[in-house]
Amino acid sequence: MKPLQDYLIVDFSQFLSGPSASLRLADLGARVIKIEKPGTGDICRTLYTSDLIMNGESSVFHTINRNKESFAIDFKQPEELQKLKKLLAKADVVMHNFRPGVMERIGLSYDDVKNINPNVIYASISGFGEHPDLKDLPGQDLLLQSLTALTWLSGNQEDGPVPMGLSIVDMLAGAHLAQGILAALYRKATHNIGAQVQVSMLESAFDFQFETITTYFNDGGELPVRTKTNNAHAYLGAPYGIYKTKNGYLALAMGSIPVLASLLKSDALLQFPENKFTLRDEIKNILADHLQTQETQFWLDILEPADIWCAGVLNYQQLFAEDGFKVLNFTQQVEMLDGYTYKTTRCPIKIDGEYLTSGKGSPKLGQDNEKIIKEFIDC
Repeated sequence: MKPLQDYLIVDFSQFLSGPSASLRLADLGARVIKIEKPGTGDICRTLYTSDLIMNGESSVFHTINRNKESFAIDFKQPEELQKLKKLLAKADVVMHNFRPGVMERIGLSYDDVKNINPNVIYASISGFGEHPDLKDLPGQDLLLQSLTALTWLSGNQEDGPVPMGLSIVDMLAGAHLAQGILAALYRKATHNIGAQVQVSMLESAFDFQFETITTYFNDGGELPVRTKTNNAHAYLGAPYGIYKTKNGYLALAMGSIPVLASLLKSDALLQFPENKFTLRDEIKNILADHLQTQETQFWLDILEPADIWCAGVLNYQQLFAEDGFKVLNFTQQVEMLDGYTYKTTRCPIKIDGEYLTSGKGSPKLGQDNEKIIKEFIDC
């Protein structure tokens, strides 16, 4: 029995942030009913990545909406809204990621839903929260990365701002919403009290930087300075970074420079008896030149036995060929109602020694209408 079995989640969210939260709850055993607009559904159904179409829809949608049901209903129509409220009255969690004010205008605000379901957990993600000066700004991942200084932590000093290669703020906000929902579900189970859980992408992006922001506040307000080359962390000294080798790349984490000098047989590094933060550019330049003289495995064979924190740098093709990845069984095959199958990732959580897997793929738009109406609305 999975931990959230018998819990019902009604999810209005679209794109990535909200659906990533409900995906995790589904992995944990909850029943997730995805509310979608008839005809078009979640906008993510047509948000294509690399022009990849899977069974007529976007790979992004299939990735983040597996193991859910789809209920297509035009809840802007009064009679349809009344039907939907019957479903909401039986939900443990109602969640959305619309801009502030949208659910209020429809008549599905927290207070509205609480009136029909007093102990409901009502969870939402917004871009910028409820503040009147911020709430109407567009909550898009790249914009949030840019507005929260996150883009000044990656890349080298002369690169300018560099965004992360993932929709990281969406995923962080989704993870935070799932955490809040789980905490609220525990309180509901122990005290029979509902909750309103609110997360903003803005605050999630700030929280992601708790280490660097705290350093900034307590370091005289000095801006983080990335190294000129091989930067990986603006607040860590050499050798921390990724270095080109004769045939690939090598990642080096924290380590003693004198020890590295001896192991790598680099006379040039011997002039640095201490790993001073102010000398990191000089040290990294020497390392960058020296490490290009041999192949990655040559250096790994020296550094790994000496317990130096290091690793080769893999791309997807190399990663998925590694035995270390294969033994994790981190992929799973899922199947849609029409028989279409696809390969995707599984939940990273293990409980009682068991992985949380499900062979159920993403839903076709409205595929569960008949079942949901019969079970929750016409009963």
